[in-house]
Amino acid sequence: MRITINGKEADIRLESEQTVGDVLAGLGQWLANTGHRPSGMAIDGEAVHTGSLEASFDRNVDSIKTLDIFTSSLTELTAESLLNALQDAADYEAGVFEEKQRFREQWEESPQARLLSEQMPELFSETAKTFSGEGLSPAGLRSIIEERLRELRDPAGELERAEPLIAGVCARLEDLPLDIQTGKDARAAETIQLFSGIAEKVFRVYKVLQAGGFAGPPPPGAASGVTCAEYVSEFGGVLKELLAAYEQRDTVLVGDLAEYELAPRLRDLYAALKVSAVSA
Repeated sequence: MRITINGKEADIRLESEQTVGDVLAGLGQWLANTGHRPSGMAIDGEAVHTGSLEASFDRNVDSIKTLDIFTSSLTELTAESLLNALQDAADYEAGVFEEKQRFREQWEESPQARLLSEQMPELFSETAKTFSGEGLSPAGLRSIIEERLRELRDPAGELERAEPLIAGVCARLEDLPLDIQTGKDARAAETIQLFSGIAEKVFRVYKVLQAGGFAGPPPPGAASGVTCAEYVSEFGGVLKELLAAYEQRDTVLVGDLAEYELAPRLRDLYAALKVSAVSA
């Protein structure tokens, strides 16, 4: 059997594989390390559609002359899943009550839901809550999905739009020790919440850039020899330390971490990612 991947001859030698499903299982493991996944196939020149997919998996390789496999990047597939989720949210909002009761179960079995559960588990959970009649409204859910789409499709533009927010959060982090000392607990709590949200966004954009092959230059404040990936890991560790200190009401440590660790780290990481995003 001749195998092509995205139109190019594949140097694949079959060993114990007996069916198309066996071939795809082995290929899927290999593709997982490349950031791509199978997104379609054709057998002897005939495209395989959803309805005939299961039967195609059972086809014996000896009965096939040519297997054409098409792949897409995880970023492309995730973006497609988000577009489908947007439509799902619209369908859910338009449905009658009786239909909504089984909507979530049907959605969770869909390909887009399975991919989201793997690539964006928090968004998957939030979507499942909405489709259970809990959590966010469909409109609120769509707003989050649209933001994730912008991060995937235009990370540079999304970073540019986030710059005023990042500057504002960094200024609030530097003011956090004084807010704590003067009893401005509500403002301090709001600062922690805002910082957590913007930090998560920056980490998400970093992952998008990383998936595209751009490791990023070392942030300006990184120690000598520290890569961008290592800096991100360190940043995540300090963030966890801040949240733990806040939960334990260790106000001194919270203030020190916010002013001297997290504010400069957020600025530096943002500066490094902007360079990567423009290059991408």
